[in-house]
Order: sequence, then C-alpha cells, then structure tokens
Amino acid sequence: MAKKIKVIVKLQIPGGQANPAPPVGTALGPHGLNLAEFCKKFNDATKDRMGEVTPAEITIFEDRTYSFILKTPPAAELLKKAAKIEKGSAKPLQEKVGKVTKAQIKEIAEKKMVDLNAKDLAGAMRIIEGTARNMGITVTD
Repeated sequence: MAKKIKVIVKLQIPGGQANPAPPVGTALGPHGLNLAEFCKKFNDATKDRMGEVTPAEITIFEDRTYSFILKTPPAAELLKKAAKIEKGSAKPLQEKVGKVTKAQIKEIAEKKMVDLNAKDLAGAMRIIEGTARNMGITVTD
C-alpha cells in the first residue's frame, strides 16, 4: 500500500548549503521532519551545484518520512549568470541591464526543458526569452 501524503513543500535552497535555520527549518520543522538529516541528504545530492539556487519539491508523508525531487535552477538565475548581472531591472521596459545571445537562450532552454511545459525547443526558447524580457535583458542574435 502506498504511503499517505501529508503535504508537499517547495523550497529554493542554494545547492550544498542547506542548514536547519530558516527558510528550511521554518518550512519543514512544523511537519516533524528531522532537519539535520534532510539538510545532510540535500547537501549530498547538490554538492555538484554548490551555490546554485536549486528548487526542491519535498513530499512529506503521514509517518514523517519524506522524499524530495530536485529541479533545474530557475530560468531567472540561469539568465543572470549568462548575462553576468547581479539582478534584473526594476523597470524592464525602460532600463536594460544586460544582453544574452540566442545561443545562450537555446542552451538555457535545453537545460530547463524537463521543467517547462513546452512541446518543443522553440516553445521553450520563447518562454526563456519572455523571462529575459521581463528582467530587462536584451536578446541579441
């Protein structure tokens, strides 16, 4: 028989840097999870993504056991890294803060394809380009 799911928690934690302090502790503590054990497992699973923001979907069961799935980093994080900027523009229509090429967009779209709801690579590229525009990043050929 399958275990009964109590709750699904979604967190974005820098890879290899999870600790029982907030936000991890405040999100998982009330559900009775062993925080030190979770942090150790998460850090082991993300040691190759050190410092990269890694979304995790944690499924907590009624018997206080859990499983987690790691996702690809958010498109905005990948775009910031590609454009070599600290953060997106506060006024994306007036102030442009960086540039990315179509090739970089394609690379990011290929990496994110598993998490996007696009049918093909062209659709995924359009999603990433839209994110770039909303961040004040110009897409060049």
